Amino acid sequence: NVAEQLMTIAYENGVNLFDTAEVYSAGKAEIILGNIIKKKCLRRSSLVITTKLYWGGKAETERGLSRKHIIEGLKGSLQRLQLEYVDVVFANRPDSNTPMEEIVRAMTHIINHGMSMYWGTSRWSAMEIMEAYSVARQFNLIPPVCEQAEYHLFQRDKVEMQLPELYHKIGVGVVSWSPLACGIITGKYENGIPESSRASLKSYQWLKEKILSEDGRKQQAKLKELTHIAEKLSCTLPQLAIAWCLRNEGVSSVLLGTSNPAQLTENLGAIQVLPKITAHVASDIDKILGNRPQSKKDYHH
Repeated sequence: NVAEQLMTIAYENGVNLFDTAEVYSAGKAEIILGNIIKKKCLRRSSLVITTKLYWGGKAETERGLSRKHIIEGLKGSLQRLQLEYVDVVFANRPDSNTPMEEIVRAMTHIINHGMSMYWGTSRWSAMEIMEAYSVARQFNLIPPVCEQAEYHLFQRDKVEMQLPELYHKIGVGVVSWSPLACGIITGKYENGIPESSRASLKSYQWLKEKILSEDGRKQQAKLKELTHIAEKLSCTLPQLAIAWCLRNEGVSSVLLGTSNPAQLTENLGAIQVLPKITAHVASDIDKILGNRPQSKKDYHH
């Protein structure tokens, strides 16, 4: 079983956070994760298990961030995971149809009832997170502790510009996802779309279009240049990209999605690369990318 192999390699290499969602494979991902934890008798206290709620079942009442779906959805997740609680439950996207107070009250309820230790957000704007925090403070409820955000060499604005204010003001950390931009940053799309790749799948038509677009070609050219930096640091391009994400002060955790043991082992090697990314190397990377977000502070100089 590949999932079990991957989880064993990760755990033995010090990875303790495993993230899933009610929507992944319509709940199967949670079942598989729960089965492995049980089978391998992993100590629950040594693990950080997180899941995400939003798209549950087919019915209108089985999705969104209503109090009803947050409570019922998490109960369903816990059953599939065969766990008493998760460590963090994430709102998998904002829900404009539910009042913020209802969301924060429901999240507080599931924490107070021992179903989750903390709650966080995913794909929320800084303003939405701030609103949740204000509501929590106003009614003496529990504010969110982290935002799950996309962050990689080609997607920097939110994590480097909008969220830092939140880290400093309210102590929200970032759990980042897609450090390799759905595989684009591995360089495997350099000469088009390989048959075995994710972008060749029907459901990933959007990814294929993105790679073959004008922007996509420009990204491939930049990746070629970044490969030279990786070679100088004697690491691979994926390792460089992951280490680069880890380097950011606001990022508490970088989520990896892997499909085979060799890939996971390579990606975990990014930790050895981290100390090699000096300020000098980082500025070389910035020069190649040409997308460093301009912070407000720079305007006054």
